[in-house]
Order: sequence, then structure tokens, then C-alpha cells
Amino acid sequence: MKTVKIIGVPEHFNLPWHMAIEEGAFAKRGIKLRWTDIPEGTGRMSEMLANEKTDLAIILTEGIIKSILAGNPSKIVQTYIQSPLLWGIHQDASSSSKDVKDLEHKPIAISRYGSGSHLMSFLHAGSQNWNTKKLVFDVVQHLDGAIQILSSGKEHYFMWEKYTTKPLVDNGTFKRLGVFPSPWPCFVIAATDSFISKNQAVLHAILEVINDYSREFKHIPSIDRTLANRYGQKLEDIQEWLGLTQWSQSNISQETIALVQDKLHQLQIIEEQWPYSKIVYC
Repeated sequence: MKTVKIIGVPEHFNLPWHMAIEEGAFAKRGIKLRWTDIPEGTGRMSEMLANEKTDLAIILTEGIIKSILAGNPSKIVQTYIQSPLLWGIHQDASSSSKDVKDLEHKPIAISRYGSGSHLMSFLHAGSQNWNTKKLVFDVVQHLDGAIQILSSGKEHYFMWEKYTTKPLVDNGTFKRLGVFPSPWPCFVIAATDSFISKNQAVLHAILEVINDYSREFKHIPSIDRTLANRYGQKLEDIQEWLGLTQWSQSNISQETIALVQDKLHQLQIIEEQWPYSKIVYC
């Protein structure tokens, strides 16, 4: 039995992985897939890939590309979620802001530098024609840290996946001032170069299993109720999310890699752009 370490956020996107593990689909291929939830998100997962604390990660597209360009010895091996991520833009429910335009000079809570909450705040600010050089950040590690700093009276705002934070909007912890969709497929599967070089057959077997599960995921009877119960969501919110979300069984396109790099370079988040073959395993 080959042990493989994999990490991802504890969110509804990743239920196909948990179902495949729980139903023994990887074990039937001789693979012991050890999943670890990483609530800190993409910044932390990038560090774990770089330090070979994991073999695989389900990670945000822009975050892993930036990390690879900074020297992370890893590659994207496939797109996982083809649809954009809907980034909710949140403040404490008691804040005085009425609209996204009121946030221009507010500090931003992020999970880590290099995380999606960090990089997307640049993209969002750029879309509003704000001066991205004047953005101010505070690292809060995870969603619980964001709750703490947003409630401190310092007027921070925080970008996180819309449906994950929806219960906090519903219960009056946050208010959502807007939604910013990522301009590209949101989640990819990444692997360390070391794992790829030594375990190509194992990697292909893992991808075959998860692609079988993700391809059929929406057709599982009562999957909406399973998701709502498992992740503490309202059924109607999960149904809306399922209607918007598209899983992928294909590798990321050259056009997407170019688009991400162009945007990050335009915002001066990266200094140089790399060819597709240095970022993607193909």
C-alpha cells in the first residue's frame, strides 16, 4: 500500500475526495490517501508543498502559480474546479460601510501572504481602479482570525468564498458588501516535483479515481442534502452553489496560465513570466 499525503481546505468543494477515501476507492488501487484539512488556505498549503510536508494539494490557481514562480518545486497536474470562485467581500455587520466603494482605504484581513485572500484583494482593488500600492494587510491565519479582527472595530474587510461565509452573514457576524469572481478556474491539483518524478503511475491512478468521482458528483442522489448537513449550510444555498460549480477532469490550459501570469505581472505581484511547461506537468 502506497501512502500519499494530500491537503485541502475544509470546504464543500472537496467532498468528492472524502467520499472516494471513505468508500475505499483509492485503497482498491493500492493507495493509502491521507487527507489533512488546512483551514489557513492556499498560503499555508504552498509552504507545505515547498517544504515537502505533503505530496498533493487542492489549491487556488493564482496562489500556486505565484508560489511556483517564487521557486516552489511543484507543478499543477490538473484543473479541479473549472468554474470561478465567488469571493464574498465582508466587513463586520456593525461597520458603517454601505458599498464596496467605501472600502478603498480600509485595511484588509488576509489568511497569509500569497493566499487567495491576499492575491484576490489586489485583483479586486485593480478592478476598482484603486491604488494597489497603498493596500494595507493584516495576517489573520484563517476564518476564525478574520472574525476576530473584523469585530475589533478597526474597519478591516475580508475576502473569502461566498458560500463558506454565508452562515456568518446570515447570523449577523459579517455583512457582505459585494462578490468578486475569480477571472479563471479556481482550484487545481498540484504535486511536488519529487512526488511526480517518483510516482507517475500512482499520480495517474489518483487522478483517474477523483475524476470518476467528480464527473458523477452532481448526479449522486440527495447530494445537496449531504453537503448541507456535512458543511452546516442551508439547502437552498448548496443548491445554488451546485448549479454554479463545475468540476474538471482536464489539465489547465495554456491560455489560463498566460492569463493568470499576465494579471499578476500587471499588478506587479510577480516580476517575470514562465513558460507553460515549467508550471504544469504534462
